[in-house]
Amino acid sequence: MELTTANGTLIPALAFGTWPLQGAEATEAVRHALELGYRHIDTAEAYENEEAVGAGLRASGLDRDEVYLTTKFQKKWHGRNEVRQALEATLSRLGVDTVDLYLVHWPNPDQDRYVEACQGLEDLRTEGKIRNWGVSNFKPHHLQKVLDAGLAPQVNQISVNPYGAQIEIQELNTQHNVLTAAYSPLGRGGELLEDATLTRIGQEHGKTPAQVILRWHLQHGRIAVPRSSNPERQAENLAALNFELTPAEIEAIDALNRNDPPRLDADEFGH
Repeated sequence: MELTTANGTLIPALAFGTWPLQGAEATEAVRHALELGYRHIDTAEAYENEEAVGAGLRASGLDRDEVYLTTKFQKKWHGRNEVRQALEATLSRLGVDTVDLYLVHWPNPDQDRYVEACQGLEDLRTEGKIRNWGVSNFKPHHLQKVLDAGLAPQVNQISVNPYGAQIEIQELNTQHNVLTAAYSPLGRGGELLEDATLTRIGQEHGKTPAQVILRWHLQHGRIAVPRSSNPERQAENLAALNFELTPAEIEAIDALNRNDPPRLDADEFGH
């Protein structure tokens, strides 16, 4: 399953998230995920695993153009020229010539240079140095400031799950043709995976609650970024591509939203 960005490029909708994997564990997890059939890998400078992710890509034996790579940069690079330096370093760590999606990891509004960072990203996209760019953890007022500068991010990666749907920012994303990517798509702490509604729907399809949640994300047109170093769990997550929820089931999952906030507040936290 693929989604189409506003500029017409395709993104595999189910990504393999790599935080907090590092070193050999990260390399092996990425290699195995790619062998299973994942074609979208998500990493970040802050995860300190880009070298290991690149090694996993090479170990898979796949050609570079068969894998969609997403990564993110930190606030020290928030500036029109600094983003170029960040990209050079990340390409070196990954061992690749380009990335498919490059994201501002956090807005860091106290520093207030994220619009400049987005200008730098658009420069890089125009030059063909990256294929797409976007933002991560941007609230409505952060994204609006970028849009008001005449810039058009292709993706906003935010925390989304059935208990915390972040409707306001999702609606703004959709209004401006910005794809929503959901990190922590299964929630945190396991409570969501024991929800009675999700369990019931899963039983009707012969699927786990986790697979039901991931399918819900996909049918809403979101990129989903689950993470796991467990080979069986990796395969389980990938199987979310192989069934379909009914409109009534999607509505029932939508109704679970209780407006749980993200674990971290993007107006206060960043790096």
